[in-house]
Amino acid sequence: MSAKDPSSKETLVAKEVRPASSVPFLPRQHDEDIVLVREERSENEFKGIIRELNLKVTGQRLAILKCLHDGRRHVTAQELYEKVIAKNPEIGFATVYRFLRTLTEGQFVTEVRMGGLPARYELTPKRHHDHLTCVKCGKIVEFENRTIETHQEKVANQFGFKLTHHILELYGVCPDCQTT
Repeated sequence: MSAKDPSSKETLVAKEVRPASSVPFLPRQHDEDIVLVREERSENEFKGIIRELNLKVTGQRLAILKCLHDGRRHVTAQELYEKVIAKNPEIGFATVYRFLRTLTEGQFVTEVRMGGLPARYELTPKRHHDHLTCVKCGKIVEFENRTIETHQEKVANQFGFKLTHHILELYGVCPDCQTT
């Protein structure tokens, strides 16, 4: 999906992702499930991530990363845990959650928050993007916009900061929910 940014005449690149239908706190108002196409990652890349966090490479950690990658969507800790135990029933929720927090702190996983609802997570892509989240159905639209990125750099410079990273999350009502 593409849209025009009226202020910059720049094309926005966006991809839509919908939450899993089993999530009880988000109403499903859409039948289709649009899934992100992500960069492929190898087991060696997963091992590199674990080592970069100064952790021992274990089967449990690899299984968690594989499930997070294979889902190719934003998942809650509970959803990730359910996927992990379907393949590895011996892994506990605390293990999944602690490793997810460590991955987030190391910036290998991006956390997307929506008000008071549980956080959603995704493997941090090699290519940066920001998020628009529908407050009615929970749809998440990922987008890239060079104008926004440039402006953020200018703001950081204005205050003497060297920008290392950021998370931009915008909330609103998607076009589908505006018509219902």
